[in-house]
Amino acid sequence: MDEERIGFVGIVIEDLAQTARVNQVVSQFQEMVTGRIGVPDHERGIAVIGLLIRGSSARVGAFTGKLGNIPGVQVKSAMTKSERKEIQNEKDG
Repeated sequence: MDEERIGFVGIVIEDLAQTARVNQVVSQFQEMVTGRIGVPDHERGIAVIGLLIRGSSARVGAFTGKLGNIPGVQVKSAMTKSERKEIQNEKDG
């Protein structure tokens, strides 16, 4: 089984007509999203969304792949190399 990782997904929506499609895909994978920030830039007609996520690399790949297939949408992600280690205090407690 693919281990769970923590990471970040950055989404740039260059075609605001695609915003509903982006939100639909994010909703399909909402169990992975632990934080979200969205910043619209009305002057330039774009929006940027940052997501904190937790999930397997396969699941994250499916998510970013669906987003990346939307025309006018750019996606980048960064993930931890391995599952987060337990903090020593959590082990001792």
